[in-house]
Amino acid sequence: MSAPQQPSTDTAPELPDADITGDDALLESAAVDGDEAGGSRGSTGARGEELLVQEGDVAGDYLERLLDILDVDGDIDLDVEGDRASVAIVGGRLGDLIGPDGATLEALQELTRLAVAQSTGVRSRLMLDIGGFRAKRKADLSALAGETARRVVSSGQPERLSPMNPFERKVVHDVIAGVAGVHSESEGEEPSRRVVVLPDK
Repeated sequence: MSAPQQPSTDTAPELPDADITGDDALLESAAVDGDEAGGSRGSTGARGEELLVQEGDVAGDYLERLLDILDVDGDIDLDVEGDRASVAIVGGRLGDLIGPDGATLEALQELTRLAVAQSTGVRSRLMLDIGGFRAKRKADLSALAGETARRVVSSGQPERLSPMNPFERKVVHDVIAGVAGVHSESEGEEPSRRVVVLPDK
């Protein structure tokens, strides 16, 4: 795939104002991690389905403009999963938008969340997937978490997993929460924060 064209200054999608501080951004990322004990976040209540649909629409428009500028083929799929909007870019050759270990995908997700927040006035927890990367990663992490839980139950010894981003940690926490005899916690600071799986006492 040829390198993406550099967007010109007169056609680039308008980026949201940089009015979210570094500390606020860290708090937002931490929120995705969910309960340290592995429980899923409950519905926010104030975030109704209508707002989530609006978030998806804003994100879809933003990403469509970005794809046009980069001259990348891809379709936008919008959905609502639980208490967050879900947007996926599918089709085409999308490797450049995913980047090494999903680094570019993470950056695009944050930009899209900022664009949505600027439009709606509400901080977004929207989830972006590109080329099925997150879906595959979620499946791989679920299998890893299940295997780790079984080892910890058998050995009675805690295990520390490799550092993960908030999305990945939450996947592991959710799996561990459904296994009897073990629980999970997060330790460390970003970007080296990781999940520890421990036997119940």
